[in-house]
Amino acid sequence: MKSTIIAFLTVLCFIGGTGCSEDPPAVRVRNDYTKKANCQFKPSAGSTFNINDVEPGTATGFQEVPETTYDVTATIQGSNATPTARFKAENDYRYTVVVTNNEPPTLRVDSEER
Repeated sequence: MKSTIIAFLTVLCFIGGTGCSEDPPAVRVRNDYTKKANCQFKPSAGSTFNINDVEPGTATGFQEVPETTYDVTATIQGSNATPTARFKAENDYRYTVVVTNNEPPTLRVDSEER
């Protein structure tokens, strides 16, 4: 009986230890607009990064980022519009910044659990 309890506790500790790991947030850009888009991601702390040359009708791959709040600004080829969005990136989630096919274009942020 004692060995059964020890085995059960060992399995419980193993499951509990592996179930609590966190994946860092990840972002990508999807361009639903008709012209090429560039997006600048400005975190509340740290360095700004860009995802550039996103062709119409395509999406980039996901890239992992630190957990923080981001201000995103898009520049659209041949357009004066500079749509913006703000979102908080949290562990265990992936975020898609969507350049919408509206006139003028806007940004939408979709999230999904990893």
